[in-house]
Amino acid sequence: MKIARAYLRREILAAVAMVLLAFLCLFAFFDFLAELEDLGRGDYRLKHSLIFVLLSIPSRAYEVMPIAVLIGSLYALTQFARNSELTVLRAAGVSTMGLMLTLMQIGVIFVASTYVLGEYVAPPLERVAQKWRLRSLNSTVRNDLSSGVWLRDGRLFVNVQRVSADSGLEGVKIFDFDTDYKLTSINVAERGEYSPQQGWLLSGVTQTRFLGDRTELLQMPELRWASELTPEMISVVMVNPERMSIARLYEYTRFLAANAQRSGRYEVALWKKLAYPFVSLVMMGLALPFALGNQRSVNVGARVLTGVMLGIGFYLLNALFSNLGVINNWPALMSAITPSVFFLLLAVALMWMVDRR
Repeated sequence: MKIARAYLRREILAAVAMVLLAFLCLFAFFDFLAELEDLGRGDYRLKHSLIFVLLSIPSRAYEVMPIAVLIGSLYALTQFARNSELTVLRAAGVSTMGLMLTLMQIGVIFVASTYVLGEYVAPPLERVAQKWRLRSLNSTVRNDLSSGVWLRDGRLFVNVQRVSADSGLEGVKIFDFDTDYKLTSINVAERGEYSPQQGWLLSGVTQTRFLGDRTELLQMPELRWASELTPEMISVVMVNPERMSIARLYEYTRFLAANAQRSGRYEVALWKKLAYPFVSLVMMGLALPFALGNQRSVNVGARVLTGVMLGIGFYLLNALFSNLGVINNWPALMSAITPSVFFLLLAVALMWMVDRR
């Protein structure tokens, strides 16, 4: 049985790796085509677009891993069924539950790989990719709103017009209110630079103080700004929440909650990041009943196509529930895990139907 498990593990790992490589090549090609539109802007050349696409590959791998696991497992198990190897295993006394447990043991490899990709590999490379692209374009991050990016830090309300590729701030306005929510001062700075030791250094500052019956205007070349905001928090405008690490999402949701701001989108992304690695186990459980069903006539192409359609369905359902959860203010945990629970119930139902035959 150990030899059979090792053989099964080798075939599934090879099939998933093949499918994952195919997906990554396809997405890299489409990403590269999208980058061609920016060629010639600033210093952006062909090599810059290629490096950007390469740095984005781990994020793509993280996103498509469960789908690759489903299709690869389905392909490998269907080949086993086609060659009557599954029949031999079952005739040797291996139960359906035994096969499922074997698949779950193999699935732990994909769970660990997905977690490492999503937490330690993809997020830092994604930030590097975005900064590389902006620096090559000689560009800055601009918010879609003409008013810029708004942040809150205690009694301070901060408006930033642009975030540069090096996480510097341009066009900074800081509105300071007292405990009675009366405006006490406004600091307008041309630029802000961050130092881990000394915090933010604002340059080209115009400070307006409201002192009861009079207003005071000061011009300062530099001003130190003590704030809990860090470049990592502000750089969320450059990286989608789904591509941030669990630690950074947790830190940012706590910051938003402490400042009485809506954090629904980031809470949903946080729970999705926690649950996403385990989706691979669900996908492997879903692949087994399709491989066991009707072993007399095994059509590999049709079953792989079924896996592709199921994978696309999961991807769309996952995105749909994330957006609906944020719009309707649903509990973050429910929005994040509902698609996975649905596919888990589907896998259980299919296994029950196969076992009854």
